[in-house]
Amino acid sequence: MPTILNASQARLATCYFMKILREYLQAKGYSTELYPDGEAGYKAFLKNKYDLCVFDVMMPKMDGFTLAQEIRKVNVQVPIIFLTAKTLKEDILEGFKIGADDYITKPFSMEELTFRIEAILRRVRGKKNKDTSMYKIGKFTFDTQKQILSIGDKQTKLTTKESELLGLLCAHANEILQRDFALKTIWIDDNYFNARSMDVYITKLRKHLKDDESIEIINIHGKGYKLITPEAE
Repeated sequence: MPTILNASQARLATCYFMKILREYLQAKGYSTELYPDGEAGYKAFLKNKYDLCVFDVMMPKMDGFTLAQEIRKVNVQVPIIFLTAKTLKEDILEGFKIGADDYITKPFSMEELTFRIEAILRRVRGKKNKDTSMYKIGKFTFDTQKQILSIGDKQTKLTTKESELLGLLCAHANEILQRDFALKTIWIDDNYFNARSMDVYITKLRKHLKDDESIEIINIHGKGYKLITPEAE
């Protein structure tokens, strides 16, 4: 049974809704733990093992963005979903920059959240079930199963989204990776906010690959991206 960490703000109306949400997720077969603020959620995360985290952005003591940043310092793989009333593009992009796997604006239906949780967990399970796959990218070696990008003695642990996107680019090395295909494969939906999220992750991957000047990720206007590499296996 997947275990979900749910941290939310302590206001009465929100607490009531989150308790209902916890009961709904439990009825769907998810072991769900609810905490009233970011600090309590962080302490729980350090003590227990969770398959997925659902954070309210606005929380007392430690907001959802700060909580996610702290968790990413100790775990880059656990999926994180933000729930928020903030709909500004800058706020949504900030969530994805921190390493969120999804960002849901209020109001939302419990069914929608459940579908998004199931989609993320399917991707995670699928990655765990795959055979080890290695790519040689110029001077880099990329282990898709361990999500590790290596060059010389330097190893970089990638987030799940970074690893999935780099895996697609490697599979289409020196070819165009269609933007719509990548969005629907990794983000499920090719809407505007997911497209901007992918742009953020492309920027992150460029930084990870900057130690080999022969490698480049270029934009193909109106189509997608291309990983330029002298050697791809």
